[in-house]
Amino acid sequence: MASNRSLFLILLFLLSAISVAGEDLSLGPAEQEAVYLALESIDPFTDWRSLYPGDLCLYGPHGVVCDVGESSSELHVIEINLGFVSDVSSNPNCSQNATLPYSLSALPFLRKIFFYNCFSSSKTIFESSFVKNLSSAMREIVFINNPALVGRISGSIGNFSNLRRLIITNSAVSGSVPIEIGDLQNLSQLVLSGNRLRGPIPASIGSLNQLMILDLSGNRISGGVPTQIGRLSELVKLDLSGNRISGPVPVEIGRLKNVEFLDLSFNKLTGGVPTAIGRMVSLKEVYLSGNALGGQIPEIWETLKGILGIGMSKTGLVGNIPASMGVFLENLCYLGLDGNFLEGELPEQFKRLEATASEINVENNRLRGRIPFSAGFVWRLGGKLKVGGNGNLCLGEELVGHVRSTSSVGELELCNKTEIPRAVLFSSGASFLKGRLFWVVLVIQLWFCLFVRGG
Repeated sequence: MASNRSLFLILLFLLSAISVAGEDLSLGPAEQEAVYLALESIDPFTDWRSLYPGDLCLYGPHGVVCDVGESSSELHVIEINLGFVSDVSSNPNCSQNATLPYSLSALPFLRKIFFYNCFSSSKTIFESSFVKNLSSAMREIVFINNPALVGRISGSIGNFSNLRRLIITNSAVSGSVPIEIGDLQNLSQLVLSGNRLRGPIPASIGSLNQLMILDLSGNRISGGVPTQIGRLSELVKLDLSGNRISGPVPVEIGRLKNVEFLDLSFNKLTGGVPTAIGRMVSLKEVYLSGNALGGQIPEIWETLKGILGIGMSKTGLVGNIPASMGVFLENLCYLGLDGNFLEGELPEQFKRLEATASEINVENNRLRGRIPFSAGFVWRLGGKLKVGGNGNLCLGEELVGHVRSTSSVGELELCNKTEIPRAVLFSSGASFLKGRLFWVVLVIQLWFCLFVRGG
């Protein structure tokens, strides 16, 4: 009890000391004025000075964040968050006449700027002078959902050696990804999705050895996937989808041992499904749909047992579906193989996917034979089990009456009773040849016994 009382008195003393010290803390007049001007830039119709007449660090709006400076008697603005996100994060709202607040250059300790849905109607130019004059202490530059934000990402972005996050999404920013992006050695997140960026991905991006998230999706980026991406050893998410990237996927991508999410879908990639994916042992999701990859589905699944989602729709795939996918993908939730030229049977081993699968789509291929799934699984998935557009797939008698009206399984005809599904682990012409060789040898032995030895 005595020790608890002593601890309580110590905590009470510390809180009292902080409270007393806090009475002397204040924001300097230059920074106070810079914040007022920033608020007036994003909403000139609100009288911010009357609404917040006191110290903006102590009595300001939610989006203004301050910290104690080197002197115990001063406060400095370290974050400006603008644009109402939610009641939990009620930052100052932006009006339709919002403009970029150039007064932020007068905040020497500023570490983060955040703009959410601030520039949605009036065209606002993301000028190099705005970026260039920000504090060199910047760690986060974030613009989310600003469709009227135009301009280019300046090469001066490379001056921010402490930058951790550069996020500009869903805007009209154009130009190319600057080569100077490689100078941001401490960057952990580079997200430039949903813009109008063109040109190639600079090879300098391979210098970002702290990068964990790279998302350039939804732009007009062209050229190939640079081999230097294989140097990003800390990368967890790589999303280049929805661009105009062409050529084969480089084998260096297999070096990305920590990547869990890989999306290269809806580009112009060729050269087949990259077997290097089989070395990306941390993969949870891989999406390659909407490319011109061609070729067969490779046997790479034994090392990808933790994978949850695979999307390879409309990629020009040919040949059989490997039975190994059913054997090794024991955690698979989603499989998309629709819109290809796949043939043969759905492997019996696919029945093993029933434990985890929530959607399987093999529509519009050239598959044949009996679907291998149980009545309970077909009923549970309903419309999420998509097998239509395969003229020679058929339905076993045990499934009749268990098919939902929303499922394309109900469109299948009843299988011929004499049809027996094959149950081999891996499809190969070797088993067929081995069977024929057995009969040839047997006939030779009978001929030898009857005619040679008998004579």
